[in-house]
Amino acid sequence: MAIVMRFLQWILREEYALGDFFEIGKIVNTQGIKGEVRILPTTDDPSRFDLLSEITAVKNGVKSIFKITNVRYQKQFVILKLDGIDSINDAEKLKEHVIIIPKDQALPLNKDEYYLSDLLGVEVFTEEGEALGAVVDVLFTGANDVYIVRPKEGKDLLVPAIKNCILDVDIAAKRMTVKLLEGLREL
Repeated sequence: MAIVMRFLQWILREEYALGDFFEIGKIVNTQGIKGEVRILPTTDDPSRFDLLSEITAVKNGVKSIFKITNVRYQKQFVILKLDGIDSINDAEKLKEHVIIIPKDQALPLNKDEYYLSDLLGVEVFTEEGEALGAVVDVLFTGANDVYIVRPKEGKDLLVPAIKNCILDVDIAAKRMTVKLLEGLREL
């Protein structure tokens, strides 16, 4: 089962959760002296910046919208030229801003892919109907994702997001059905 493979890091951080937005990057520095900004993308498809005409930059709960005039790529970074940001001094003021987009501008998901924000709070049940708790976080590992399921009492349960374990996910009903592999309760 794939999860949120369009967005790798926390998508709706409380510090800027101003509705249904996704984080797609963070402005980490300036680029040159003409006002470009260097973005560390937090989306697994950085080319998605080519599809945007504007971005919303957020810091300390304050949102600013900028039209994109140019997009280019350098190593792992996305370099953006933003309308109205014409000097290194202007660009410097945007450092540490998070780049968000409305959820309706998100890239479409493939079958068995889910946005992290949609999985959080989903109630998890065994195939026999036993309530295990709710998804509270996701660990991104090299092999597969792992859902952290928090019961009302007791310690968290780690459920690998693989087809052998995840039998059904119904986002609309906020319900997941899993098959617990032997030994998962003891971890």
